Amino acid sequence: MATLEKTIILCSCEDTMQPDAKAVAAACPNATIKTANHLCRSEIALFEDLARRSNDLTIACTQEAPLFNDVISDAELKVNARFVNIREQAGWAKDGAKSGPKMAALIAASSLVPPPIAPVTLTSEGVTLILGRDQVAMDAARAMADKLDVTLIISDLSGMIPPRENAVPIRQGKVVNASGWLGAFEVKIDAYREPSASSRAAFVLGPARNGLVSRCDVIIDLTGGQPLFPASDLRAGYFCADPASPGQVADMLLKAADAVGTFDKPKYIDFKPDLCAHSRSKITGCTRCLDLCPTGAITPAGDHVAISAEICAGCGACAAACPTGAATYTLPLPDALAMRMRTLLQAYATAGGHNAELLFHDQSHGEPLIDMLARYGAGLPANVIPVSLNETSQVGLDTFMAAFAYGAAKVHVLNRAKPKHDIAGLAKQADYANTILASQGFGAGVVLHETDDPDALYAALTSGAKTTAAKKPSSYMPVGGKRDQLTLALREMHAVAPAPVASVSMPAEAPFGRVKVDADGCTLCLSCVSACPVSALGDNPDRPMLTFDESLCVQCGLCAATCPEHVITLEPRVNFEAFGAPRVTLKTEEPAHCTSCGTAFGVKSTIDRIAAKLEGNKHWMFSGQNSERLKVLRMCENCRVGEMTKGSFDPYGAPERAPPKTTDDYFREREEIEKARNENKGKLQS
Repeated sequence: MATLEKTIILCSCEDTMQPDAKAVAAACPNATIKTANHLCRSEIALFEDLARRSNDLTIACTQEAPLFNDVISDAELKVNARFVNIREQAGWAKDGAKSGPKMAALIAASSLVPPPIAPVTLTSEGVTLILGRDQVAMDAARAMADKLDVTLIISDLSGMIPPRENAVPIRQGKVVNASGWLGAFEVKIDAYREPSASSRAAFVLGPARNGLVSRCDVIIDLTGGQPLFPASDLRAGYFCADPASPGQVADMLLKAADAVGTFDKPKYIDFKPDLCAHSRSKITGCTRCLDLCPTGAITPAGDHVAISAEICAGCGACAAACPTGAATYTLPLPDALAMRMRTLLQAYATAGGHNAELLFHDQSHGEPLIDMLARYGAGLPANVIPVSLNETSQVGLDTFMAAFAYGAAKVHVLNRAKPKHDIAGLAKQADYANTILASQGFGAGVVLHETDDPDALYAALTSGAKTTAAKKPSSYMPVGGKRDQLTLALREMHAVAPAPVASVSMPAEAPFGRVKVDADGCTLCLSCVSACPVSALGDNPDRPMLTFDESLCVQCGLCAATCPEHVITLEPRVNFEAFGAPRVTLKTEEPAHCTSCGTAFGVKSTIDRIAAKLEGNKHWMFSGQNSERLKVLRMCENCRVGEMTKGSFDPYGAPERAPPKTTDDYFREREEIEKARNENKGKLQS
């Protein structure tokens, strides 16, 4: 039989759903569509035959993926097989019969393979520090002694009975600081005391020492106090439990016992320091990522920040908020996520779907909730297309704008009732998006949901304010870095908006806006140009000029903080006319021309102002017989050096200063004043 280049198998799962082969064929025109009723059991031979004849095989089932992979392996087939879930996400639903376009979209997007992610390797040899306050920590140390290399630190050993056998080293001390991650912890301990080996009825402790530093691979914290790290449950290698809860302690010890070996975690953030707008010349600008990071993985490092890949827990809030694109989330990269949305929405529309809504969710919470809704409730509405992410907090303004440019009518973001990560950054990004969308006629189309109840999710998805989708969606390709993609998405969204307007005022810290300069107070010192990290502010090498490109401005505030005249203010807004427009001139003046060689240098008004302040014997260097030196102010730097050399100018030739006053001088002056006062008093009396 003929070889099939690309095959898609749709199974009705024993007629519990109705796959729409016609809709799938419309969205995937280059594929052969095959249907089945019981592919994983009675029609397994059909599957093997198609797998044998196909080069590329898509199976619209994830439940039986292990079985199908076994068939492929046993038959030693080399087919490229992928699996996509259309049952819980589309077919098993109250309006599953209308879900054909969504099935087509899910199948079309399944062919997109995300690029590989660079791993971060953590290595632990099991060197463990157990911190505790009582017998619970002592018992935990004994239980872990044969699994890990344990040292026990008790905050107060008084009142505790020394063990018959020291299975682990026992010390007294107080942890004052801790840093690091799995395999590389560093703990500072004060009041460190070692018990005597001859301790009998009670521990006999040696002298106390402060500032002791312990390095370990794993920390088990049973002190019951404040955790040593922010977002401590996300810090690899740090295990914390309430010592008053035996269940928590047992569960934690079970997890800690496995913390030995080499572990790979994704490098969630790709960071380019040269794009960072955190600081210039020790003046702080953007702090968005520092304000949002829950784990303390981000720290200032000079002109930029540093992101510890080992500590980063992958929430992605920093990348979503980063205005320059210095921080980019990698799981997936922004262009890969945009391509998935593009494919989903285009396939959905091609298959006859209308009023598409995207549902962003994570894998650990969102997928099980959608499954429960499909199995025990009404299932997802036919027009709601689920988009699985690593973390929902990774999406930002660029993602939201791209979704509406590609034709979405609404975007939902599903979070836990008690989110694992703080979603304050996500909420701010949603506010930015809704401000823009509402101004362009879409309506406030980004909605955040926090629920663990599938029925509550369904109610939220089927209610809320009406929104409008673009009549003719864009089909642009997402290219460039993160900032480039945000700019492109905004332009494309504006181009297809139902009621576009040219400019939108934005809340503070929005990543777009203009710089307003009080031209009367500006001296064209151009310190703002040197401070601008994205070249939004620029100069002109041929004349004194300050220019501005609003499309590049990230509203970091470095220009305003650097300006010595304090004449710069920020106005957050999105000006769609600025995209692709030439730079505008904020201020320009006539240059000063050297009176000797005619070369243009500096700003004429500034030179005139300085000369006016020095005229009239106001400074020794330009007064009296030195008044001729004023002419050097109107010379370029080269001619100025020659003139000063020819005139034998001595920069140290200032008039001799009065000697500094000593304490004796002050006492003598006071005595003279007092003496004169007494003499005057005597004259008045006589």
